[in-house]
Parts: sequence; structure tokens; C-alpha cells
Amino acid sequence: MGSKGQGRGTAKGGSAAKGKGKAKGGAKAAAGGGKGPGRRAVLLGGAVAVAGTAVFARDELARLYWRLPGMEKKRVEGELDHKGAEWSAASRANWRRADRPDDYVVDRVVIHVVQGSYASALKVFKDPGHGAAAHYVVRKDGHVAQMIRELDVAFHAGNRDMNERSIGIEHEGFVDRPQDFTAAMYAASARLTAGICARYGIPVDREHIIGHVEVPGTDHTDPGPHWDWKRYIALVRQERTRLG
Repeated sequence: MGSKGQGRGTAKGGSAAKGKGKAKGGAKAAAGGGKGPGRRAVLLGGAVAVAGTAVFARDELARLYWRLPGMEKKRVEGELDHKGAEWSAASRANWRRADRPDDYVVDRVVIHVVQGSYASALKVFKDPGHGAAAHYVVRKDGHVAQMIRELDVAFHAGNRDMNERSIGIEHEGFVDRPQDFTAAMYAASARLTAGICARYGIPVDREHIIGHVEVPGTDHTDPGPHWDWKRYIALVRQERTRLG
């Protein structure tokens, strides 16, 4: 199932916490006796830092241009990205508004298993306290619910970079029960993934279609050892070819 939050993480052992004691050799440095950095080095280092900050700021501004008045894509409540899906909105607390692929390139599909029922997945993804949700949920009989628009960032992978670049698909069932992964589920999920790959030009291979277990930093194991990757990728390729 989707991981909580965006995987931002926090830095450990900040040096500011250790800098309370008196620095040795401070008098020598003040008097010019130490081998501190020269003025040219300081200036060059400062210039590099400013340049790096400017590039970062430029990239961030480029991603946020759509927030300017009149720039955001028109949205229709309940509009679907996948034909035939049922709209069932996730809590607004479990995803972030975006304008993909204009602000973030979409180049991954992440496969999840709920560790529960279809109904339980919809319930927790509608809970603002859950902190996670996927774009889609696929039921055993092949029915698909869309809970978040593809242009928005779902909190499903537990890794901010992966959230921003991927579409998350949950599947009803349990990782240790191969019987949960029905033919109808495989077929419906393959059609869904093939459509996503077609929309964003994503190659149909295991580098770009991955399991939650393969997301950097994750502690999840889904879709587990019983998910038939060979079968699934073959089905996605078949559907992708059909789409042209």
C-alpha cells in the first residue's frame, strides 16, 4: 500500500548542535596566523553558491508557472484519465496539486498491493489522517477506481522524487496469496498501465514499471513474490501495441 508522506526525510547530526564550545586557534586566525581561505577563494565559493541557488530557483519557478492566474489547466470535478474507471476522490490531504507532465516528467509506474480489500483501500485513501493514497485501485474482478488525477502528485511511494515522477496503482489482495491476483485483475491493470505509458511515452519494461519494493528507501515488500512480472509486462506490451 502507499507509504505515508512524501519521503522528505530529515538530516541527522546537524553541526550547529555541536558548535557550542570555544574554537581553538581563534586568536591566530584573527591575527592572520591561521591558514584560512583567501579572499579570492571566498569570493569564488560565494559566486558558485549564488549560481547554484539561482539555477535551483529558476527550476522551481519553471515548475510553478502554472500557478499564475490563467495558466492552470482547466479541471472538471470527477474527470477521468482512464476510460472506464470509476471516480472516487481521495482526501485532499493525501496528494499534492501539480501540473504534470509540465512541471514534473512522468516516467514511472509503481505497482502496489493493498494488503486488504478494494473497499478498505478506498476507505483509507479518503481518510485525511492516513497520509497516503494512490492514483488508482484495481479490484479482483478488474474494476478500476481513479482517486487522484494523473497530473497531480499522489503520496504513494514514500519517496518524494518517485511520487513526483510516477503514477501509483494499488491492487486488491495480499502479497502472500497468489489467488488474489486474478486474470481479470492482470488484464485490467495491464490496460491501465499501457494507457499511462502511451500518454507519457514511458517504455514498457521493468526499469520503468516497478514494484513498491523497488522504490529507494522503502520498507514495503509489495507486490510480493507471487506477482507474475513476466506475465504482466507481456500483457502491458500487448495492450500498448493495440493502442498504437
